[in-house]
Amino acid sequence: MKLTRIILAILLPPVGIFLTYGLGTTFLINVLLTLLGWLPGSIHAVWAIVKREEQLSQQR
Repeated sequence: MKLTRIILAILLPPVGIFLTYGLGTTFLINVLLTLLGWLPGSIHAVWAIVKREEQLSQQR
């Protein structure tokens, strides 16, 4: 599932963020960044998803 979210983060950044965080602040930030340009939205999405995965793996 992680690989799918990262691929979606590159192709459709808000979708990847939505699958990871749901609707919230991170999603809104990503939508705004994506509206400013695809690249900022993609970078933010990949970074946020990888960060979330690291946090979850440390808790286990």
